[in-house]
Amino acid sequence: MDIIEQLELRREEARLGGGQRRIDAQHAKGKLTARERLLVLLDPDSFEEYDLYKTHRCTDFGMEDTKIPGDGVVTGWGTIDGRPVYVYAQDFTVFGGSLSETHAEKICKIMDMAMQNGVPVIGLNDSGGARIQEGVASLGGYAEVFWRNAQASGAIPQISMIMGPCAGGAVYSPAMTDFIFMVRDSSYMFVTGPDVVKTVTNEIVTAEELGGATTHTKKSSVADGAYENDIVALTELRRFYSFLPLSASEKPPVKPTLDPVDREDFSLDTLVPDNPNQPYDMRELILKIADEGDFFEIQKDHAGNILCGFIRMGGETVGVVANQPLVLAGCLDIDASRKAARFVRFCDSFNIPILSLVDVPGFLPGTSQEYGGIIKHGAKLLFAYAQATVPLVTVITRKAYGGAYDVMASKHIRADVNYTWPTAEIAVMGAKGAVEIIHRDEKDDPEKIAQRTKEYEDRFANPFIAAQRGFIDEVIRPHNTRRRVVRSFALLKRKTVSMPHKKHDNIPL
Repeated sequence: MDIIEQLELRREEARLGGGQRRIDAQHAKGKLTARERLLVLLDPDSFEEYDLYKTHRCTDFGMEDTKIPGDGVVTGWGTIDGRPVYVYAQDFTVFGGSLSETHAEKICKIMDMAMQNGVPVIGLNDSGGARIQEGVASLGGYAEVFWRNAQASGAIPQISMIMGPCAGGAVYSPAMTDFIFMVRDSSYMFVTGPDVVKTVTNEIVTAEELGGATTHTKKSSVADGAYENDIVALTELRRFYSFLPLSASEKPPVKPTLDPVDREDFSLDTLVPDNPNQPYDMRELILKIADEGDFFEIQKDHAGNILCGFIRMGGETVGVVANQPLVLAGCLDIDASRKAARFVRFCDSFNIPILSLVDVPGFLPGTSQEYGGIIKHGAKLLFAYAQATVPLVTVITRKAYGGAYDVMASKHIRADVNYTWPTAEIAVMGAKGAVEIIHRDEKDDPEKIAQRTKEYEDRFANPFIAAQRGFIDEVIRPHNTRRRVVRSFALLKRKTVSMPHKKHDNIPL
């Protein structure tokens, strides 16, 4: 037989993975195979595979009789919109995608190459966990991957897409990556499965309730987003990738746009209602100032009182953090603080400028918040902003009260450009609460309290006191917001900040 034919035969055998029967079983669950997923994720004909023929070295429990090339994971690199990315896709048709020592070696190899070459890593997870037949060797393999996740953090973007089971030690690698996305109804993550939970705690729970996409996008905040099926998930992952730089040494890509940077939107002049207690949708502002109304939101279903995600302005990636008056009046609470702090830290790691849109009446009061550690969690967001060295532009649309004003990228924690709309109110607290403290001796006289409240509002329910002190750079017309923000970021491109010498910070975890 011709040697080239031999090569092709061996390739075909390896590409079949666990065989046609198991491929059919994967399709019957509504899932693509590992190779099909890479075809959707990567540009056509761009995938370069490594370690196609690698097999396990286990000789226990009869494993030496079953050796399948690739050993349950497809690894290599390709391009997304012409930009390189290293990828690994676990193959559930081979030993249930379980991780062996050699399976881990394949993943570690591309992670090392990604670090060496300054290119992101995307992992498509679909695995039954550690390969039990290998015992401690598979556990050692996991730890090797974990160590690399920690070393790569902040150096290259790491993204996990959970596309099937992900249990036990397998969850900790995604947990250390920058973003985790899931597929609804076919993926789940948990440290211990339903059977172990029932044995230990006597709780009866399904895999979906314990660690499905809904659980992790709404309750636990482990996942940053979830999609209906494999195709939608991978297509959205391509879109998401287009916002990110290749490494901490590079700037995000620029996407040409026909949307004019000086576009005005006069509907913004009436976005904030006359009644200060009436909510409005901050998402509307984000969509109206973004290039072509394109907003990739992160953790959409969790902590709805703060919005985080990526837009482009003048073709350049911008991270947006925005209070949402429609949920809890836009108050900062534990979940919102954690969500936004993590997002700010990512943007700062990868040279993505941050736009903060502020309408915050303060931190959410109550025993559940205090017992849950709102002081420490709120400090995470404050710390993240105060540490950030990327360009920071802030626009206060309405309320900026108390410590929450300071936290939300105020001038005092070194935001670069701080704008307000004419509707902004910057004060220690709301007028009624303030008057009841300042004039507590008059609290039994409703007429006097009403008069004092009006006086307080006249003095503080506007942005001009802060502007007089230089805490605000300019009070801008809402319809000009896009132009002013784009111009500010253009000027701030050359921003440099020197940090004090230290090994690393100690963020209040």
